[in-house]
Amino acid sequence: MANILDIRRRIRSVRNTRQITKAMKMISAARLRRAQERALSARPYAQMLTNVLKSLVSRAEIFDPETGAPRHPLLAQRPEKNILVIVVTADRGLAGAFNANILKAAARFLAVNSGKNTDLEAVGRKGRDFLRRRFPTATTERVERAGAVRIVGEHIGVLGKLQFEYVRDFSESVIDRYTKGEIDSVYVLYNEFKSVIAQRLVVEKVLPIEEIGEKTIAQAEELTKEEREKRAEAAASAGVSLGEADTTEMDRRAAAFATAQVDYIYEQPPAELFRDLLPKYVAVQIYRSMMESTAAEHAARMTAMDSATSNADEMIDKLTLAMNRARQAKITKEIIEIVSGAAAQ
Repeated sequence: MANILDIRRRIRSVRNTRQITKAMKMISAARLRRAQERALSARPYAQMLTNVLKSLVSRAEIFDPETGAPRHPLLAQRPEKNILVIVVTADRGLAGAFNANILKAAARFLAVNSGKNTDLEAVGRKGRDFLRRRFPTATTERVERAGAVRIVGEHIGVLGKLQFEYVRDFSESVIDRYTKGEIDSVYVLYNEFKSVIAQRLVVEKVLPIEEIGEKTIAQAEELTKEEREKRAEAAASAGVSLGEADTTEMDRRAAAFATAQVDYIYEQPPAELFRDLLPKYVAVQIYRSMMESTAAEHAARMTAMDSATSNADEMIDKLTLAMNRARQAKITKEIIEIVSGAAAQ
């Protein structure tokens, strides 16, 4: 049986670990609330931009009436030979299976598209490290490719303080590659977040734009019932709301702009305005995916730290029981020795 002093030291060590995991849980809960507020505050702009574009579609000829070809290059659809996948993971671990699930989904998507030339943009340190071990980094030299996978970009440390300016510059580089014909489609792999228990892992197609305001989901994976229950327990103990924010009135007012039977007078011609706003629409889509993935990361870390705290409580109870047994065995042994010594005299 273990020494009583060793068990006490282990109990003290587990208690210290429990304090750390409990603090990390509360920090993740606070960051989750802030991430939800940021996503909610950015929603009116994204919604209004979408509805302005919908309004412009009815007022501008976005397709050539003779050939039927789109007038804007971001609407042009080509056979998918070269694709770009933006994989959004976290910069840090201790978030349960959050990063592992994203990378497994990325592996499945790459397997399905194994015959295509695939470029990877790694957002987050965990995804970058994983992809680096398996795929080469792109060089400046142009080489013949046949179903090859390579890493063309790395974005580390941007999700902690996500700025729209950074995402805008990144999306402009992606749009430039698509416009030049270097890539035929762009996908974003991320955790779609609506609430703590309402989220899913998706691969969303952002280019070419098929329908404004509608998501094109190429692959999706829902949370299991057990995962939802764990997250609900963690959220309840941390005081985080489980429901989605009520944005019905906000969405109704924004949607009224596109459906109103009003002849708006635009300062620029509708076709020119549509051409200028469409790249911003793509940037907003990528920005939204990164914000939602950040919120999902905090939710996963909060759940993982809640489980770690519960496991520490159970371990402390078991160690305390083992210590009491060891102490009782020691006392019993001493009593037996005293009684045996007295009987021998």
